[in-house]
Amino acid sequence: SRAGMVLSVLVILLLSMLYEAIKVGKAVLLRWALLALPRSLSRESLVEPEEGGTGPAQGRWFRYHVGQTLFHMVQVVLGYMVMLAVMSYNAWIFLGAIAGSTLGYFM
Repeated sequence: SRAGMVLSVLVILLLSMLYEAIKVGKAVLLRWALLALPRSLSRESLVEPEEGGTGPAQGRWFRYHVGQTLFHMVQVVLGYMVMLAVMSYNAWIFLGAIAGSTLGYFM
């Protein structure tokens, strides 16, 4: 039906926008993780807190890395979902994916 097609295109558009937003979120988390890394990259400085320094920066890089991993997992799932929708060879769904990706990148 016409309403079902409009709803399908809208859902694909939103999924494509979410995919682009997650790409931006991964980049932001990468920047935060790099800023949270200690100056020395020895194993001891990454695992054990510095003497007298139990600040909030200790171990924060690992949480950012876990966040990046989760974002990547969601991004892969969304990417495959949009790919499968586009492979239905429906021109309207294809245009919805392109429009969603464009709007997501623009925002």
